[in-house]
Amino acid sequence: MIISPIFSNENIPHAEYPRPQFKRNSYISLNGEWDYTITKTAQKTDSFDGKITVPFCPESKLSGVSRQLQKNEFLHYSRRFYLPENFNKGRVIINFGGVDQVCEVFLNGKSVGKHEGGYLPFSIDISDALENCENELYVLVTDDADSDIYGRGKQSYKRGGIWYTATSGIWQSVWIESTPKDYLKGVRITPSVGDSTVKFELERVGNADVSIVIKDGEDIICSYDNVSDNQLIATLSNPKLWSVDSPELYKVYFKCGEDEVESYFGMREFSTMEIGGKRCFALNGKPIFHNGLLDQGYFHDGIYTPRSNEVYYNEIKNIKNLGFNMLRKHIKVEPYLWYYYCDILGVLVWQDMINGGARYSKLQIALCPFLNLHLNDKKLKRRKRGNPKSVEFFMQEARGLIDTHYNAVSICLWTPFNEAWGQFNAYAVWKELSSIDPTRHYDHASGWQDVGGGDLCSKHIYFRRLKMKNDGKRILALTEFGGYSHTVKNHVFSDKKFGYKSFKDAKSLQKAYESLYLNEVIPIIQSQLLSATVYTQVSDVEDEVNGLYTYDRILKFDADKLKEINEKVYRAFNQSVSSDSK
Repeated sequence: MIISPIFSNENIPHAEYPRPQFKRNSYISLNGEWDYTITKTAQKTDSFDGKITVPFCPESKLSGVSRQLQKNEFLHYSRRFYLPENFNKGRVIINFGGVDQVCEVFLNGKSVGKHEGGYLPFSIDISDALENCENELYVLVTDDADSDIYGRGKQSYKRGGIWYTATSGIWQSVWIESTPKDYLKGVRITPSVGDSTVKFELERVGNADVSIVIKDGEDIICSYDNVSDNQLIATLSNPKLWSVDSPELYKVYFKCGEDEVESYFGMREFSTMEIGGKRCFALNGKPIFHNGLLDQGYFHDGIYTPRSNEVYYNEIKNIKNLGFNMLRKHIKVEPYLWYYYCDILGVLVWQDMINGGARYSKLQIALCPFLNLHLNDKKLKRRKRGNPKSVEFFMQEARGLIDTHYNAVSICLWTPFNEAWGQFNAYAVWKELSSIDPTRHYDHASGWQDVGGGDLCSKHIYFRRLKMKNDGKRILALTEFGGYSHTVKNHVFSDKKFGYKSFKDAKSLQKAYESLYLNEVIPIIQSQLLSATVYTQVSDVEDEVNGLYTYDRILKFDADKLKEINEKVYRAFNQSVSSDSK
């Protein structure tokens, strides 16, 4: 079954249910207007600067604030809510998609939970602090984009070039749901194409049995009652496989006592295969070329959050229509819905983990790579990981990312480190993470500072002609390149312009892009079995003007030409695979 998205018509930003991978019918969105203030103290206040629109960061226009939170300041949020009659089934849980960077949550004056890190979702049971009448929700946030402990992505107080505006506060949806006292807390879904099975690992609160029903559309494929174990392996007869050309998905319904949860999964398997002495990607046992774009996930009006979920969906759909089949989500974790749209549209996702550590030396991250100087990533202080808490938190967040997004059908690859930004013990990190999730590929050190781990020989090549050689040990992948820049009048962020190669008009940009693929990329596919490309990038971001789209999403290229080039790329790969396998 191929699923279509549903968008909300409510007058609330991002009102759609935020977590389709684990959906309940009890749902109250807390997006919309909250009271806010920014102070120099953590002390609770009843005096506010005004209204902020959640889920947009205060630095953005869409929030209604447009103010940068500084590292020595406190951001206070407050709003009141009522629970409808009969809403409370026994427990009430509040969910936050993302709060940057450290927060404490209070309900009716009582602290109900804390969270560290700006990129992962979290939930808090607020049952014991609820009042029968009006409830006051209060969230206190701090954020230090210079912290050597927490992940920060591309955020910087001194934005410019490849570093962007630092964001803070609530930047994803906030919602409340209710469960019975016995309920299903989580489920880990692992398909196995080889034996036509899907494994469900259940995490439950209480002792209630679980029933599981799997559907293809409205047809029940199989069902299981009174499951008392924490694991079930279901067998499917002639399963429909998920692929980029046919993103088939199955619905699955869980009932844990009186708690009901809806989810979905896709039957797909990521692997590598050897053809003619060289390795390549495989999807469901067949070779596949990963033809992608670097996706920063920044927006001109919302910075970290687009105006609506429909913006997310339309962008992914448009990129697929241009002929690309993969997005590398770069140093950012998106809301669950973004991955859901990739799942239903059939777009592969390479997911970066979030870089951190102390501020980087330009010598190490900019000059050394171009001189091909490799540094010892076991020397933690030199690698900007001298603070032990920095290493601990990176691993905590990396494990958390795998755990919270394990069920995303489209995620096929994890990237622990990018361009040596805060990189440490990359080989050991890859080994540990791959033991947690052995079902996906790993690009352990994307771009440079390769220490021989992972599944990819991963290269970033800018400023020079593309030359690559496949040694047959790992998949050869061009994980960043291009970055061709051109500005469109009235669609720029500022007068400053950053890119890797500039072109005066759209015609010369298009011609250079075409030459890059036809005269450099395709010959490497044919001679070296290059198996993946990640062009920089989806859109302009602030001063960086090297996107296929402008920052406000105006396409700079001829769409038909892009699709034609991509078809030639796939054709070259398929021909190379066919000839080498003979």
